[in-house]
Amino acid sequence: MRFRTLGLRADGTPGPTVSTLCLGTLPFGTRIDEQRAIDLLDRFVERGGTFIDTANCYSFWLDGANGDESELVIGRWLAERGNRDEVVLASKVGARPTGPGEWPGTAEGLSAAAVQAGVEGSLKRLGTDRLDVLYAHMEDRRPALAETVAAFGGLVADGTVDVLGVSNQVTWRIDRARAAAREQGVAGYSCVQQQYTYLRPRPRATFGSCEHATPELLDYVRSEPGVTLLAYTSLLAGAYTDPAKPLPSGFDHPGAAAQLAALRDVAAETGATANQVVLAWLLGGDLPILPVVGASTLAQLDEALDAVDLDLTPAQRAHLDQV
Repeated sequence: MRFRTLGLRADGTPGPTVSTLCLGTLPFGTRIDEQRAIDLLDRFVERGGTFIDTANCYSFWLDGANGDESELVIGRWLAERGNRDEVVLASKVGARPTGPGEWPGTAEGLSAAAVQAGVEGSLKRLGTDRLDVLYAHMEDRRPALAETVAAFGGLVADGTVDVLGVSNQVTWRIDRARAAAREQGVAGYSCVQQQYTYLRPRPRATFGSCEHATPELLDYVRSEPGVTLLAYTSLLAGAYTDPAKPLPSGFDHPGAAAQLAALRDVAAETGATANQVVLAWLLGGDLPILPVVGASTLAQLDEALDAVDLDLTPAQRAHLDQV
């Protein structure tokens, strides 16, 4: 395993040291039953992984689920293993539904009261008194931005959270929130988690409540010291390697063929899988990006973890980038 620091703390020092792969746990307790989830968590830490990502709403949209499931599984695992101090734990607030009606209109949002209630619920389910990373999970323009910023900053000031992050928000809103935090003298967002992968999305593609990293965001993170970019859905749910899984519509366009051909070339040259090349491409670029990787089997998890040791040559990276 390799490691890096994550974001910046409120005092300007580097944030926590984390494994360069983060384990995403969205389906834990729902599509992935508890025992299989525990097996995946155990394998991840056995192989040096330290960074675990969840949310206070995973996976409420599935039949019979309410959004507690992922955090509850992780909380029971932490209690059984007694290893809370050995992992870096991230969760998110803002997207959890609050009652009947059509989501996202029912989402809890990012008011000060919602942020506080969301964090309290997460801490209880996870069985911990602190979070290493807390994300604002989705856009909410109902409260004043200053209110949201103050609520998140207060959680850092009182020791509940170490570093702050933001997910599924556009670049100008992220920048404005960071500026507001500086004006208030509180901690601001230093981690940004967006959808991002090797394939470029189709022009004007939309992804519902998810926000794809744009060239503008990449440039912003590149020019902002201490900001870490994290990528979710980086393996497109297996579509790179499983012929039975079509490309998501947002990535299925004529230009994708050349990128996929280059990906196959580099995979053949390295002896790695296409998934591993995608992860190595994210990890080793001029802007290193930290992937949040999901897995439903130990074999899938091992495949992802093995990618940490894959270093692409400049020529291989150029071939991937220039198509």
